[in-house]
Amino acid sequence: MIEKAKGEFTVSNILQPNEGVYQLDDYQSRYHTFRWEDNEWFNKKKINAAYETIDRHVEEGHGEKTALHYINQQQHQTLTFKEVQDHVDHYVQILRANHVKKGDRVFIFLPKNPDCYVAILATIRIGAIAGPLFEGFMGDAVHDRINDCQGKLLITDKELGQRIDRQQVPSIETVLYQEDISDQVTQGDRYVEWLDADDGMLIHYTSGSTGKPKGVLHAHRAVSHHALTGKWVLDIHDHDIYWCTSHPGWVTGSVYGLFAPWLNRATIVIQAGRFKAEDWYQIIEQLGVTIWYSAPTAFRLLMSKGDLYANYNLASLRHVLSVGEPLNPEVIHWAFREWHLRIHDTWWMTETGGHLIVNLPSQPIKPGSMGRPFPGIEVGILDEAGQVLPRGTVGQLAVKTSWPGLMKTIWNNESKYQEYFRYPGWYVSGDLAYQDDDGYVFFQGRNDDMINSSGERIGPFEVESSLIEHPAVAEAGVIGKPDPIRGEIVKAFITLRSDYVVSNTLIEEIRQHVRKRLAAHAAPKEIEVVDQLPKTKISGKILRRELKQREHDRISMSS
Repeated sequence: MIEKAKGEFTVSNILQPNEGVYQLDDYQSRYHTFRWEDNEWFNKKKINAAYETIDRHVEEGHGEKTALHYINQQQHQTLTFKEVQDHVDHYVQILRANHVKKGDRVFIFLPKNPDCYVAILATIRIGAIAGPLFEGFMGDAVHDRINDCQGKLLITDKELGQRIDRQQVPSIETVLYQEDISDQVTQGDRYVEWLDADDGMLIHYTSGSTGKPKGVLHAHRAVSHHALTGKWVLDIHDHDIYWCTSHPGWVTGSVYGLFAPWLNRATIVIQAGRFKAEDWYQIIEQLGVTIWYSAPTAFRLLMSKGDLYANYNLASLRHVLSVGEPLNPEVIHWAFREWHLRIHDTWWMTETGGHLIVNLPSQPIKPGSMGRPFPGIEVGILDEAGQVLPRGTVGQLAVKTSWPGLMKTIWNNESKYQEYFRYPGWYVSGDLAYQDDDGYVFFQGRNDDMINSSGERIGPFEVESSLIEHPAVAEAGVIGKPDPIRGEIVKAFITLRSDYVVSNTLIEEIRQHVRKRLAAHAAPKEIEVVDQLPKTKISGKILRRELKQREHDRISMSS
């Protein structure tokens, strides 16, 4: 149940802040006077993000504070900051014994459990670069990411490890299994590699509309961005029970599931397994979750369950946030009406490293808007010549450079990195948007063919490449089809080779082919066999936009 607040809740186009004390109570003043260099981490000559996240709290006398709750069905485990530090020490010694050193790439392919978080921190503590991988990835997706940056060591478990073909990842010198690590005896002093702020710490792979996923490298300087947005946007206090539902293999799960809350000394929640409404509500009730960060798809699924929430005591919740895809106004209104809480949308990207456009807890919300620029961030809506457009005009969403969380580079792909900065002084996001007279930004779509399904960014090229590896598929074009729950689903248009005949059995075989090689979220939910695909006359490139228009016209005719 939700405790009833005083007064009536009404639905309007502007939702005022809930009552309470928040970290940032004067947006206009902060926005005009803010300087990143005033942040305590910004000017450190030597830094280590893992030390700042865990070890610092222990040294300051908070070692006995609960750092995490781990929920795996009926299993409930808690660890203090000192216990997390001890686990990190153990992993550090094992990594060093396996000759991992500063700058080496270590991939972590584990389920959402404490060892996953510990392995990431241990890798970073010794100066190596951590590459978390989503547990839903299959072999080809893992191989591509490891090979791109020549990973040296892989930490996994014996179940997920079965998806890896060692011959396909020749750079991997050692595979460490979670089940064996805890049994190894280690000893030695606590080791911290002190680093320059611009040294690499974390690499996340993000899909594009062309080519294989690209490695976005983040530096230790990003901790100032993570810490401050954690304080002002997530409104984290050290007494909070904070739950980000994302896996650390996605950038949200690492930046705002691990670093931001632990930099601010909150207790985090880690939940194994997939979404189930009853389980999620039960976790909030059982652990007294105060801050909840999830995806619009999850909130839409909860909304579809109606008043199921009334069976649970959710009174501990005071701040709810959303990320990853556009947040529908009707979801915001539903949560405000039923839960008496606003959902605060946030906008950022893997490449930006942290929040850029936000709905601060102390500020009014305009449902349908991503919010306003975070202090220290200047947004521009640009035309094709890179000129700033007037307020209310749709154009390219861009951000004035630079800020601490901004990616250091795209791994071994300088030309791709420079594409983001094609207009001097601006980072160009690839999103289309407009900004109103009050500074609120409204998302209008992508300027490319990227698919956003349930908050996961899916590159059509990667799916198309997997499809045509099936012997029955001659050509493939992949688009995002609008879906009321997931935002978009992956739809594939394919042509068959002459010696194959379309059947339901063949279609399902093709779908499973992609699922087993990439991931469940990348497998087409719909596959349509066509006689031919639309192409450009000169290059023969498949016209995804024409496929999208065909699908749009079909949906319009049926509605």
